[in-house]
Amino acid sequence: MRILVIGSGGVGDAVARIAARREFFEAMVVADVDPERAQRTVEAARKHDVGTDRFVAATVDASDPASVEALAREHRATHVLNAVDPRFVMPVFTGTLAAGADYLDMAMSLSHAHPEAPHELPGVKLGDEQFALADTWEQAGRLALVGIGVEPGLSDVFARYAADHLFSRIDELGVRDGANLVVRGADGEPVFAPSFSIWTTIEECLNPPVLWSAERAAAGGGVEDGWYTVPPFHEPEVFDFPEPVGPVECVHVEHEEVLLMPRWVDAQRVTFKYGLGEEFIGVLRTLHRLGLDSTEPVQVRGASVSPRDVVAAVLPDPATIGPHMTGATCAGLLVTGTGTDGAPREVYLHHIVDNAWSMAEYGAQCVVWQTAVNPVVALELLAAGTWAGAGVQGPEAFDAVPFLELLAAPAPLGYGSPWALQERVPAGAAD
Repeated sequence: MRILVIGSGGVGDAVARIAARREFFEAMVVADVDPERAQRTVEAARKHDVGTDRFVAATVDASDPASVEALAREHRATHVLNAVDPRFVMPVFTGTLAAGADYLDMAMSLSHAHPEAPHELPGVKLGDEQFALADTWEQAGRLALVGIGVEPGLSDVFARYAADHLFSRIDELGVRDGANLVVRGADGEPVFAPSFSIWTTIEECLNPPVLWSAERAAAGGGVEDGWYTVPPFHEPEVFDFPEPVGPVECVHVEHEEVLLMPRWVDAQRVTFKYGLGEEFIGVLRTLHRLGLDSTEPVQVRGASVSPRDVVAAVLPDPATIGPHMTGATCAGLLVTGTGTDGAPREVYLHHIVDNAWSMAEYGAQCVVWQTAVNPVVALELLAAGTWAGAGVQGPEAFDAVPFLELLAAPAPLGYGSPWALQERVPAGAAD
């Protein structure tokens, strides 16, 4: 296996650092529009490389399919991992196909709100542009494994596991994501510093959230009819995350899991809620009111700039805030329904990463590390032939058990990052 990683930001950098300790691949090319950033990632990975000279830095224009294709061909890449902002998904996606390689990403092609009823009906949904090319990928005998980060990604693996091993009927697959992370400035006071790309965060949080209903799908005649939208920050709830995170207010957010899970897993409802917190929601609302969430360029003293790019430029780089961050992040899936024994059941399948641990072990802050480890696990399963396929596929299309075992197994056999299952009292059950 020869891997080309497009993007050496926080997640791409963590991918290389994690992969360096694994033996399943022959070469990894880390490419970025900034050659110095790619070289820094390669140098960090080489310090822990269990192979010999497997890491190479390169330059790429992720907005140009021809640039992606040429680089993949030059390095004889068998797999391309997309680790750049979702606005570049389609150029990397199509460039990879043209190069005859397999593809993985952690975020899917962008959505576009319905022009007349954005808070009722979906327009162009996340991933629609990729699924439109599914037949082309299948006919080429190539695999595009989409949404294989942590969320989407690990949460989708949890959905497959729950359907295959824990439940006879699933009422709801509810992704719930929260953290107790704090970033402090030089004066020791907390500062606003998102732990993930603010460009992606704005996209997720201010777009109309998508939900899925089996009842709507049945009434309309198919899976596509089950998706509908609600206003941003809809239906807040306080979700009690496992320690050390604790209770966090969560709201509906647009996310790929809701667009992936219903295609492969039977459930009555699919939702995604993110623990943003009051301050974060307030900042996002302000950005929206001021038009600073816009991606349309504006003229500023003769220069054409996107307001959202300006916001991203003035905030701390998520890849650099790890030393100033404390706390842990929790990603997981709340599954409710009927267990295999016929009794009501509710479980929260989850994965927690502590920032102090990820910084000490890998030099990567916990949110980007948690995102990055999952595509590396998937690549290892693909290299072994444990996972295989063609077309555009989500993580739910594959057996969950090998993935979860490899993720949790102690190093060097596995990745030493255990997940957990928390039984909860089903709603309406007796105390």
